[in-house]
Amino acid sequence: MKNRKELTALLHLNDLGNHNFSGNSVPIGSPHVFGGQLVAQAINAAHRTIPKNKFLHSLHSYFLEAGDISIPINYHVSEVRNGGNFSTRRVTASQHHKTIFILAASFHKKEEGFEHQMTLKSGIKQPEELLSWDDILTQFGDFLPKSMKYFLSIERPIEFKPVRIPNPLAPENLPPNEQVWFRLKGEKQNLDLRTKQEILTYISDYNILNAAFNPNASEHNFGNTQTASLDHSMWFFRDFDFDDWMLFSAESPNAFGARGLSKGNIFTREGKLVASFAQEGLLRPKQKKAVSSKQ
Repeated sequence: MKNRKELTALLHLNDLGNHNFSGNSVPIGSPHVFGGQLVAQAINAAHRTIPKNKFLHSLHSYFLEAGDISIPINYHVSEVRNGGNFSTRRVTASQHHKTIFILAASFHKKEEGFEHQMTLKSGIKQPEELLSWDDILTQFGDFLPKSMKYFLSIERPIEFKPVRIPNPLAPENLPPNEQVWFRLKGEKQNLDLRTKQEILTYISDYNILNAAFNPNASEHNFGNTQTASLDHSMWFFRDFDFDDWMLFSAESPNAFGARGLSKGNIFTREGKLVASFAQEGLLRPKQKKAVSSKQ
């Protein structure tokens, strides 16, 4: 999967009738189904049962079991509420006759109201000043740990440019935040708001737990820590386009008890606040195997 067209096709599910849908998976470096894919596909299923005059404004989801990347995922949509201004859907995803994921999503008819938003911080390095994941692989691939080199070598439909690049050969503790510019690869498309929200949901699960890792990065990393997304929530505010770079900005207020919380916002380059997100993830240090010696 290497461009926005292929990503859009991945997120568009097969309609099986009676609010049942089916979708396939594409690996991103893990042996399990990517959490962002699960959430985005579930939103696609919910969208297919919602009137055209209502738009997604919030979602809340839980990851229950690791998804099997080799078989299709089945999604079922329940119509929880159909009001004049708001509609609510519940989506369950299953494999092997077992529920692996649940989502609740709310949709709102467009209305006029007063407005404010937080301001994008000034002084953030612009994308043109930064290296992309592809650039990092090209320039430093021979010096990177094997697992990181493999992860960066996978083709993706998104280009990422982290504002801060830690040195994997000399890890150090960092502030509990993460900022990454991103944009879609491939030719520009005239995407409707629903499709853009599904794609943004997919992207939002990348980079999110880095903020929770950073304060302990001198000792803990994705190689020696068991990680998994436990839940994922988003709130959508304003329409946007993928024609330019957008900024993913996360911070972690807490890590404790083998769980880490990250939350943040997504802005356009011009500073328009598009969406907010929050996720708690499993951060469980792997137990070192005892070394046995012959007596």
